[in-house]
Amino acid sequence: MSTPLIAYKILTGDQLTELEREGRFAGSPADLADGYIHLSTEVQLTGTLDKHYAGQSALQIAAVDLGSFGDALKWEAARGGDLFPHLYAPLPLETVIAYGPLERDSDGRPRLPVAG
Repeated sequence: MSTPLIAYKILTGDQLTELEREGRFAGSPADLADGYIHLSTEVQLTGTLDKHYAGQSALQIAAVDLGSFGDALKWEAARGGDLFPHLYAPLPLETVIAYGPLERDSDGRPRLPVAG
């Protein structure tokens, strides 16, 4: 199985504002505690949202191009032994190809942001 070229980061409104204002995102409290920015593939996104963001509203989602991170991006086993993309560097705004409010479809899956 090939690794996806795009992953997703769930952000609070304040975190998205930081990304836009600073041109980079240093990480959420969980990211900073673990030493890397947690990302999820499209397949992993619903599980991440349900486990780590349950009950939170006004969330944002960013689609991240994984092609420019080099050795800073590592695929590591996490929930259920699945390999998750972990970014061992701040997330630069220029690698975000689309972002917007996180909404769910009628099946409860997150709607992915679409680039304009």
